[in-house]
Amino acid sequence: MNKRIFKLILLIILIIIFYFLYSSGLVDSIRDIHKLKKLIKDTGGFGYLMYILIYVLAAVFSLPASVITMGGGILFGPIKGAILALTGATLGASTAFLIARYLMRDFITKKFCNNPIFIKIERGFEKSGRDFLILTRLVPIFPYNLQNYAYGITNIKFSTYTIISFITMAPGAFIYAYMAGDIVQNGFNKTVFLKLFVAGTILFIISQIPKLLVNKKGLDLGGDDFEA
Repeated sequence: MNKRIFKLILLIILIIIFYFLYSSGLVDSIRDIHKLKKLIKDTGGFGYLMYILIYVLAAVFSLPASVITMGGGILFGPIKGAILALTGATLGASTAFLIARYLMRDFITKKFCNNPIFIKIERGFEKSGRDFLILTRLVPIFPYNLQNYAYGITNIKFSTYTIISFITMAPGAFIYAYMAGDIVQNGFNKTVFLKLFVAGTILFIISQIPKLLVNKKGLDLGGDDFEA
């Protein structure tokens, strides 16, 4: 089959899925934690798969991911929810990456050629390589959804992108999903307050990593965001 025809077919399929998401009300369910909870429960034994699929669709169609991450903890408990959230985030990031690289590369390049975020990511990766991906994943200076597509048009290997994304997204996914699930299960008490304090401290420490690495390695990250 001609590559152009194959890409056109895939694009049509994506458009149909996108239309289905909005017409079925699934988008509203993703944005509302109560509707999301009901949707997952209605799927019965397929709840885990449905949750991961929703996360992948959110990544592909640039829908809010934070609600889904916290929703994982609320729906499945702190530990399972955190694992499922990280799994969904990684698969979603990988799927969007592949779409950008093999299906919509030309369209994305033309559409976002003047987008400041895409420009910073492209230049930062050219100069700093995978170190740039590590830092932008550890501290989401750039939106999760935009990063997925932006890195897809760089020359980074898919395996490298996926592994680094999985590792560097783990702290945030676990903290947000775990804390959301813990609060729902145990209420807001002194123990939960202490956990929130610890989680906030961890996130603050992680947010300082880019500045430390920039100074140590002399990385040029394509902007003023990381100036010490």
